[in-house]
Amino acid sequence: MHITIVAAGRHKAGPLKALEQFYAERIRWPLAIREIEERRKLPPAELKLREAELILAAMPKDAILVALDGRGKAFSSADFAQRFARWREADAALAFAIGGADGLAESVTDRAKLVLSLGAMTWPHLMVRGMLLEQIYRAQQILAGHPYHRA
Repeated sequence: MHITIVAAGRHKAGPLKALEQFYAERIRWPLAIREIEERRKLPPAELKLREAELILAAMPKDAILVALDGRGKAFSSADFAQRFARWREADAALAFAIGGADGLAESVTDRAKLVLSLGAMTWPHLMVRGMLLEQIYRAQQILAGHPYHRA
């Protein structure tokens, strides 16, 4: 199983980048993080569409697309780990899409096999990377029977 995270925006050095690296280094599955960025100053609706184009272009071919969106399905960590177990058994390539400040365009969420929510609250898009990576790491640990996760 190979995991790719395609995320709008670029992390600069600082605590959010450190959080991302902290969890990325602990994930045993092959992992790639691809940052996309539209540098032109576009109106929000146009920027969201342009980011969607860049995200979809950066997705590995044949990967199962999981779009992160507040309107998606929320999982417990244990349920998320079980979903990972099925993907692992299928030797699936996974691609997680994280939009910019205005979220993901429908062209991404409509194409996704799963639209995933990290909860009802709104999170800064740059923070979502660390949160997603922590949950991927937690799923790995749950599946390994490690006590990192206590239900």
